[in-house]
Amino acid sequence: MSASNSTPSEKKHVRIDVSSDTVCPWCCVGKRNLDKAIAASKDKYDFEIIWHPFQLTPDAPKEGVDKREFYRSKFGSQSESMAARMSEIFKSVGLEYSLAGLTGNTIDSHRLIYFSRQQGLDKQHDLVEELNIGYFTQGKFIGDHKFLVESAAKVGIEGAEEFLKDPNNGLKEVEGELKTYSGNITGVPFYVINGIHKLSGGQPPEVFLRAFQIATS
Repeated sequence: MSASNSTPSEKKHVRIDVSSDTVCPWCCVGKRNLDKAIAASKDKYDFEIIWHPFQLTPDAPKEGVDKREFYRSKFGSQSESMAARMSEIFKSVGLEYSLAGLTGNTIDSHRLIYFSRQQGLDKQHDLVEELNIGYFTQGKFIGDHKFLVESAAKVGIEGAEEFLKDPNNGLKEVEGELKTYSGNITGVPFYVINGIHKLSGGQPPEVFLRAFQIATS
């Protein structure tokens, strides 16, 4: 997924800027479908994917709260039916949705995602997947530095523990991206393809494939 111009094989360049939050289940579903679309069209395109932060609940506590209680307080009696529907949607992309564990503030995960980009876009993309798997299917807490560091290590990111120790590392950059990429949007996931074509939500693979074609024609 490296950046490049057209190659001798006439592959077209597709840059995808993704605004996403690490506790947004639709962002996880959208990534899975995006990855399917990329796999189905990698003979046509060279992909450059860049992940940008968004916070659904900027004032969420850093210490974390029980997921079920959080959703119950936010959505009331609808929370159980929403969870059941999300479980079915996750099954459709090959994952088991879990409401185990805690949820909370996502700023440290976004700092880590920003940090990972400095070591390569592929590593950043893989880190997002690791965080998704841990948080949405294994009951891991998105604010737990141990979980964040372990996820970084799994995808070959070096120096994550040291980076996260200082709460100011990457904070200015993340806050800047929150304004630049997320300031004018109200929900995630949100995709901008080649700077012109915009999509939102957990779109199916075929929608991404059409978007790639439109953005490169």
